[in-house]
Amino acid sequence: MSLQLQPNLAEPGQRYFRDFTPGDDFYEALIESHRDLTDAQSQLLNAKLILLLANQVGDITALKQALALAREGV
Repeated sequence: MSLQLQPNLAEPGQRYFRDFTPGDDFYEALIESHRDLTDAQSQLLNAKLILLLANQVGDITALKQALALAREGV
């Protein structure tokens, strides 16, 4: 499986007129989910989110590729 690196965000039933709008919607929701949290709470939220999304993806090869790409340059 090849890791999806192009924008691939959408909301069912929603029409978007620009490719980046769904990504903006997700980013806004992500930032809002962190509002008023301490640094420790924010880190816990991120850890939970990563595990939930990893379970949703379910493909260990894709997850290892994503981990490797995320670590580049860190």
